[in-house]
Amino acid sequence: MTSGELTRPVRVAVIYYSATGNVHAMAHALGDGAAERGADVRLRHVAELAEEMLITANQYWAQHRVAVEGEPIAQLADLEWADGIAFGTPTRFGNLAAQLKMFLDQAGDLWQQGRLVNKVATAFTASQTTHGGQESTILALNNTLYHWGAIIVPLGYSVHEAFNAGGNPYGASFTSGRTGTRPDEETLSAARAQGARLADVARAIATARANGQLT
Repeated sequence: MTSGELTRPVRVAVIYYSATGNVHAMAHALGDGAAERGADVRLRHVAELAEEMLITANQYWAQHRVAVEGEPIAQLADLEWADGIAFGTPTRFGNLAAQLKMFLDQAGDLWQQGRLVNKVATAFTASQTTHGGQESTILALNNTLYHWGAIIVPLGYSVHEAFNAGGNPYGASFTSGRTGTRPDEETLSAARAQGARLADVARAIATARANGQLT
C-alpha cells in the first residue's frame, strides 16, 4: 500500500434543479468554493419535467428556463466521475423537487454495482418562506444517499458564514419571500464555504481510496 497526495485534482459535481434561479445561483457559488480549493468542477442542472404551459405562466420560471438553455444537463456519468457531489433543490412540500428525484431514481444500476459507495455528498436548498421545509428537504434527499453508502458532509457550524446566512447546519439555504428576491451575499458565502468543505473532505476520501485504504 502506498501513501501520499491525490495525483489529480479532486472532482466535484454540483447537480441541481432550479425553477426560478435561486438554487442555480447557489449552485454556482458552491462550485466556486470547490474550485477555490483546487477542485475540477462540473456544474449540471437536471432535465426539466414540467409542462411548457406551466413554465410560461410564471415569469421567473420562464426567464430562468431561457437563461440555462445552453448549460449542460446532468448525466449519470457525472455521478460516477465525481469524488464529491453537491445536490441542490428547491423545497417541494418539505421534499425535494420531482426533477431531481427523477434523476436520482435513475441511478439504480450504479448503486447495484457499488459505484456510489463512499462518494462524498452534501445538499443545499431554497424555499419561499422561512419554515417552508428547508431542513426536511435536505433530510429527505439524504435518505437516498444513505442507501448509496455515501459519506454525507453537512455545512455544519463549521464556519461563521453558516451563522451569517441564517444558521442552517444541514446545508446552505435561502428564503426568497414572495417578491422574487435573489440570494444575498451571506447566502452565497455560505454556499461557497460548503463547496470548499466538500472539496476538502472529498479530496481526503479520494486520497484514501487511491491508496487502497478505502474501496
